[in-house]
Amino acid sequence: MAEAAEKQGTRTPRTHRLLRRVAVAALAVTPLLGGLLPNAAAAAPTTPTASGGVPRTAPAAPTGSRTVEVSVTELTPSVPDEEDTLTVSGTVTNNGRQRISRGVIDLRVGPTVDSRSALQQAAGRTGFTPGIDPPALEDHHAKIPALGPGITRSFSLKVPVADLGLTGEGVYQLGVSYSGYTPSRNDEQVLGIRRTFLPWQTSRMANRTRISFLWPLISSSHLTARTEGDERQTPIFRSDDLEEAIAPGGRLDQMVSLGSDLPVTWVVDPDLLASVVAMTERYEVRTDNGRTTPGRAQGRARQWLHDLIEAVEDDEIVALPFADPDLASLAHRGAEVPGALDRLRSATALSKDTVESILRTTPSTDFAWPVDGAIDRSVVDVATSAGAHHVIAGSDSFTDARTLSYTPNAARPLRGGTTAVVADRGLAEAFEGDLTSAGASTGAVQAYLAHTLAISRQTPGRQRNVLVAPDRQPTVSQAHAMATAIGALTDSGAWAAPADLAETANAEPDPAADRTVPGTRAYPQRLRERELPTSAFRQIHGTQQTLEDFAEVLAQPDRLKSPVGTAIARALSTSWRRHPRAAQDYRERVQNYLVGLTRQVQLIDKSDLTLSGRSATIPITVQNNLAQEVDGLTLRLTSSRSIGLRIEDRMQRVVVDGGHSQSVKFASTAKANGRTTVTAQLYTDDGRKYGAPVEFQVKVTSITSTVLLVIAAGVGLVLLAGIRMYTQRRRRGPAPDPDAPLEPSGDDAPSQQHETEQPGEPEQDADDTVAESSDPQDPGEKVDR
Repeated sequence: MAEAAEKQGTRTPRTHRLLRRVAVAALAVTPLLGGLLPNAAAAAPTTPTASGGVPRTAPAAPTGSRTVEVSVTELTPSVPDEEDTLTVSGTVTNNGRQRISRGVIDLRVGPTVDSRSALQQAAGRTGFTPGIDPPALEDHHAKIPALGPGITRSFSLKVPVADLGLTGEGVYQLGVSYSGYTPSRNDEQVLGIRRTFLPWQTSRMANRTRISFLWPLISSSHLTARTEGDERQTPIFRSDDLEEAIAPGGRLDQMVSLGSDLPVTWVVDPDLLASVVAMTERYEVRTDNGRTTPGRAQGRARQWLHDLIEAVEDDEIVALPFADPDLASLAHRGAEVPGALDRLRSATALSKDTVESILRTTPSTDFAWPVDGAIDRSVVDVATSAGAHHVIAGSDSFTDARTLSYTPNAARPLRGGTTAVVADRGLAEAFEGDLTSAGASTGAVQAYLAHTLAISRQTPGRQRNVLVAPDRQPTVSQAHAMATAIGALTDSGAWAAPADLAETANAEPDPAADRTVPGTRAYPQRLRERELPTSAFRQIHGTQQTLEDFAEVLAQPDRLKSPVGTAIARALSTSWRRHPRAAQDYRERVQNYLVGLTRQVQLIDKSDLTLSGRSATIPITVQNNLAQEVDGLTLRLTSSRSIGLRIEDRMQRVVVDGGHSQSVKFASTAKANGRTTVTAQLYTDDGRKYGAPVEFQVKVTSITSTVLLVIAAGVGLVLLAGIRMYTQRRRRGPAPDPDAPLEPSGDDAPSQQHETEQPGEPEQDADDTVAESSDPQDPGEKVDR
């Protein structure tokens, strides 16, 4: 420190004067740096955090031409004529910290914008730049005397179009600025500005651009696989979201109402139509606690369908495959899973039949629409595998969006006879984001009109067909902005005209347009991350296989295939990209419900059995708790010991009415004493096991030692009886021959007979001897005995 003080003491007066000048200059620059660097700690106060911890820097208040936020909520007419009066209305909000006095709203009409890229650059500007931004119109302004911090005030300004100074046709920049005085400055300054565009085309072009605008009528999946177990199969909805969507003012209600008067191509998901049809009759809605409550929107569902049928009359309708399957997920994650592409084909076939039966018109199923129009080679292959010949793609998938100086025709022939119909990304972007505020909606409309005029002025001598593909599920505010823009462009008709999608797809391709389909690696990563995983396709395949197996045993398989089969199709919907957890829950619910149904047909557990005879009947009970008859199962019994128990007819057909049980009886024969395990198993007609087997023990006790003694005694008695009968027969001798000659009568006749029989007569017992000697005079009595 002494050394430093010594050196400081040796400085010359000139050095001191130089240091003082540097210090003064630094102090003078500090406020300027504070304005340029609002995040500097010296320029912004600190505020404690919510938790009371380390202080954080509070955001600096906007200054200069960003102090006031200007919003243009109305600009009418959107496409003015020479005799019109332009009305500009909006609001101004003071976001600064000072009170503004003597405020004035001015219009600033800039030069025409020659290209679409210049339009994008102009739209991105926010602040006011003197010398670049045009001066304010004279004699046309609106006054706002005072505007305190945080205060919002409205304004309205009417200017004859003739006073705008529009010198030639094209797209003009239109700035709405707010100027005023603040306490920190005594002169007037521009404190806020909002830019928009004003298309100006007084004559009709010879080759107007033909624009096809897709009007998507698509929703998320609403119906579950489960139905009430009654004869009508009452459908059950996941929630009441669909009721709200078709209610007055709801999203789908507004899509139908707004689209009814527009020259658009309707892009319809048949699953949405089928779901609303299901609501026209009795239905249930699942609640948060897992129970169901009766639905009450039958009348509204009928009205919505009626309004839709009238709205699409004479319009072009494109039907997506049923439930709008995610084509990119199929291509990248599901193509290798068995049956995945087959489900896409069946969804396409079901699509046409559904739309025809409900809307009473024949739709086109020749267009595939991958999510966001993002394609690669595999996506195109999958998209066309179900029969579609046209793929709706995004312009950012092709290089000409960056290389060509003009917008080419939408049609791009690809290999294999497929045509990519390329949707203009810039036109669709105008309606993206939050358009709930009137200012955002007005800006979207004017940006769309400006871009369409810029496209038409690129090559005035060339006829072109352009496609606009908005978000799949536009919000209500987005739909209103689109309807306003389409209506304004149609009413004007100066540079554009509506066209059907088929017309745009079949237009002559531009030879300079890029036709190279990007490789798989070029697919946007932000979209790939939201695809259905491969495990989802495996799970869907397993559920489909269970459904097919189960349907074979049912007398009315269509009662199951219809609700569960369509639920499996809904599990592939593109709408699940926004809700991955809900998608997994939906797949699991469908699978668990189907497995639960299969368990409603089962064998009843059986206790051990004891057979007390050589033959017996073994009953097996099959229970069917379904609402329909089961006819397609065979019950088979097998014994673990073939020598112990013989089952006569070990396989029997099973037919059980719905809600009943059936006892199947098997005749069996016991061949030996002992214990054996018998297994009962149901089989399908193709020999696959169905359900869990039932095992039980059978104990054979019918052949015991006592039984054997009884049988032996019985056999002995039978033998003794036979011997006695034989002995008596021999004693009596042979029966006389009726054909033999009569013996001569006389005294010696008996003695001759006696002598003849004597040698062969068996030895007599004592009783016979006594009986014979008691009456020697009656020899005939002895023969009879």
